Amino acid sequence: MTMKPLVIALGLITGSVVLSACNSINDNKTPVTDTQSLAAQPGYAKPVVYQVFTRLFGNTNSNNIPWGTKEQNGVGKFADFTPKALSEIKAMGVSHVWYTGVLHHALVGDYTEYGIALDDPDVVKGRAGSPYAVKDYYNVNPDLAVNPANRLAEFEALIARTHEAGMKVVIDIVPNHVARNYQSLSAPQGVSDFGANDDTSVTYARDNNFYYVTGEDFSVPSSQDYQVLGGEPHPLADGQFSESPAKWTGNGARAAQPHIHDWYETVKVNYGVKPDGSYDFATLPAQYAQLDYRAHYAFWQDKKLPDSWYKFRDITYYWLDKGVDGFRYDMAEMVPVEFWSFLNASIKMKNPDAFILAEVYNPTLYRSYIEQGKMDYLYDKVGFYDSLKALMQGKGTAQQVLDVHASVQDIAPHMLHFLENHDEQRIASPEFAGDANKGKPAMVVSHLISQSPTLLYFAQSVGEDGSEMAGFGKPSRTSIFDYIGVPAHQAWMNQGKFDGALLSEEQKALRAYYQKLMNMASYSAIAQGEFVSTAVTTTSAEPATKVIGFARQSDSQRLIVVSNFDASHAQNVSIQLPDGWQGKAYDKLEQHGQVTLNNSLLTVTLAPLASAVFELEN
Repeated sequence: MTMKPLVIALGLITGSVVLSACNSINDNKTPVTDTQSLAAQPGYAKPVVYQVFTRLFGNTNSNNIPWGTKEQNGVGKFADFTPKALSEIKAMGVSHVWYTGVLHHALVGDYTEYGIALDDPDVVKGRAGSPYAVKDYYNVNPDLAVNPANRLAEFEALIARTHEAGMKVVIDIVPNHVARNYQSLSAPQGVSDFGANDDTSVTYARDNNFYYVTGEDFSVPSSQDYQVLGGEPHPLADGQFSESPAKWTGNGARAAQPHIHDWYETVKVNYGVKPDGSYDFATLPAQYAQLDYRAHYAFWQDKKLPDSWYKFRDITYYWLDKGVDGFRYDMAEMVPVEFWSFLNASIKMKNPDAFILAEVYNPTLYRSYIEQGKMDYLYDKVGFYDSLKALMQGKGTAQQVLDVHASVQDIAPHMLHFLENHDEQRIASPEFAGDANKGKPAMVVSHLISQSPTLLYFAQSVGEDGSEMAGFGKPSRTSIFDYIGVPAHQAWMNQGKFDGALLSEEQKALRAYYQKLMNMASYSAIAQGEFVSTAVTTTSAEPATKVIGFARQSDSQRLIVVSNFDASHAQNVSIQLPDGWQGKAYDKLEQHGQVTLNNSLLTVTLAPLASAVFELEN
């Protein structure tokens, strides 16, 4: 979810920081985890996650009318992920497909003939709706089905096709908030909706699913700068939404009328955190930071826990039973770390290989959410992504990137790297770098610097610039709120042939570059090897502010990686390696051929935006 001004109303961050401080590990070393031990297995390739915005992937319509309906602008379907499409995704070195926007979320469309209640556009962002305002956790978005009545079966078929293509399936879970109009049509027998059994006469009760503004009705936020649906008429777009009493908003805002920049389309879920920030559940003893998920699971079995904890456990079990292989958690840091211990331990007991990725932006929480929360992977955004983006924009230095990476060296295998996702600007957008080729050296560094998994966003490898004005929000990010076509992606898709025939020669070259690079995830020095620090100098600058160099080594492979972020000038680079790095080395990425290391020194000339990945012979 895009970060917007937050109202941290529950004291969750403070509590988690204290827990992390109490549970610090000697020498700042994270205990060995199942994620780390997996990397030691022969033939292991580190995860490559392909994030795809499901409704956009197969859409061939190029009208791109702002605020357009799905009839005007088109919408992709589960069925568009054909075996050919999936094989092309797999060819990029992908191990996991994160299907974004699968769950049934609030949207402005009429599916009443299927028994689905209309959603009020006054509390929906965009026309297609935010995927993070989930309306029914036990079914999928009807927009994505050829036959909406058969939508769940169509998604199950996609799960099967993805598995047949040799990849695993990841979907979003959004524990911090749900849509204001949450109504599950598909919940299993005995499962009640969120809030169905709440005592709405009080602000807080442990087993209430929501928080309430007692005595006040919800009021739709207003702004002179925003018109619902861009001002186009709709019978429910009247500035009214019935909710009595009002619920707290998803980002923690407690007012009956949230601000227009609040997450007003959602309501905050209660996990037993009282309004004063204190906890209404057992806290996790410090020693559990060093224990595995089995011990965490056992710890929670005799505890009385808030109702919301069990609701989300049951939701994840439901999707695991459908064949889903893992989850990406939205805004995980806004939910207490103890809940994650409970949920993730429960998931791992059911499927020890489940893939668990969390959106966490506060670096002081990283170790807590890994050690106590039993997360497999966290976003490495604040720090690594931000410093790489600054370097790409000419605002930062190579050393800043290396310094922030060093700050998480002890947990590096748990820190997912990316250059694009649904929340971030497209590299090719003028607001970011203005040129997709500027992403090449950054992607080399991001992908190869550690054992961390890498996320590749759909259309990134063909230089999509996100310039379409879709409706809600502004260009530079491919819209997640509206029906839209994605032009560069559509050229690669070629009306469902998925052969890239409509791409320009530059786009074809960029995709080929990404394909070669991403498949380096299987190299032993990358998947299992250690980071080796090097001294890098250039003739144009001392120290090398626009060149990043490092080495990776495993028992069977030594690699030397060097990237020039200067878009205008070639760089003559010297890399001093540790003693013993001698002999011939060959570039496995671009066209730098063979070099010879003398006295553990490698020298190479890199063109603007060029990189090299030298493998040391023997």
